Amino acid sequence: MIKDTLETGNHFSIPKRKGHFMVLICSLKKNILTLLFCLLCAGLILFSNANFRAAENGLYLWATSVIPALFPFFVATELLSNTCIIPFLGKYLSPIMRPLFGVPGEAAFAFLMGLISGYPVGAKIVSNFYENGICSKEEAERMLSFTNNSGPLFIIGTVGVSLFGNSTLGILLFITHILACISVGITLNLFGFSKHSASHFKSNIPTTKQEQTVTFSSLGEVLGKSITNSISTILLIGGFVVMFSVIISILTQSHLLEIASSSLEPIFSALHIPISLTQPILCGMVELTNGVNAVANVSLKEISVSVTVCAFLLGFGGFSVLLQVFSIISKHGLSIKKYFIGKLLQGTYAALYTFIAFCIFPMLQFNL
Repeated sequence: MIKDTLETGNHFSIPKRKGHFMVLICSLKKNILTLLFCLLCAGLILFSNANFRAAENGLYLWATSVIPALFPFFVATELLSNTCIIPFLGKYLSPIMRPLFGVPGEAAFAFLMGLISGYPVGAKIVSNFYENGICSKEEAERMLSFTNNSGPLFIIGTVGVSLFGNSTLGILLFITHILACISVGITLNLFGFSKHSASHFKSNIPTTKQEQTVTFSSLGEVLGKSITNSISTILLIGGFVVMFSVIISILTQSHLLEIASSSLEPIFSALHIPISLTQPILCGMVELTNGVNAVANVSLKEISVSVTVCAFLLGFGGFSVLLQVFSIISKHGLSIKKYFIGKLLQGTYAALYTFIAFCIFPMLQFNL
């Protein structure tokens, strides 16, 4: 009898513990953002001197690099979106875009401008497409994954010439970057495209907004609106650049970045990636510009390894860009999940294509 009672008591105590554990997990999930924000405030206070310098550097980077590179493109894309070029591309490129990527022909505009301009121009254009009824929600979320890319000015100029001192490597990175984003678009089309939903939506696209084009009489209004919208976006990007510069400073000063890199060393060793690149890669996963700069500054005899790692980081874009995109698309109700998966795929494809290029063309390996 006592034995039965003990067994019964044990029988009822297990679910009770499980219940407490589940409540703890739910409470943690519910308050995780509050906890993170509290840790951020604590880090800002504890490492105020280093954070001040990091914020200053981020602000300088935004003012001297981001604004001159992106602001003119933001205005240009806003102006072009008020012309007949988007319906024109939709009409003549639909036979290419629809079979390959499962999206309307107008997506070619987002793809081209995203490649020319860099992050996050593609996301802004896709959001405008969805707002104007040019594509469905499912198509917009898929378009985000391969139309929002790093631009040639950053890849060839900053990474290739400034960091690695070789324009050929920059051109190689840009070519593999383009091939990777195309591969992501095709992959997502093959595994997540519904012809029925696309054709159903196509018949319901409102044509009134697509037919509105800028004229000389409305040029002043359109130009003013384009500049206003572009200023809003560029200020948003500036805020992200400064904040993530500070976040990287906090992670570095608190040695959290060092601890995380040490725990990931066995995985990087299995992938034959030098241990010295572990922390720079994590830094690049957080913020792209600081990451590729850190990777390029690591002294390795095999420069091709550093270039391949940079190809992955350029394809992924970092959590800073991911949150920039999220801030742009969230007000339209678009999900970030497919974009995140697509950028991981793009980084993997870019690294793979870069590695294959080094194997096929040994003259590209500027190793020491």
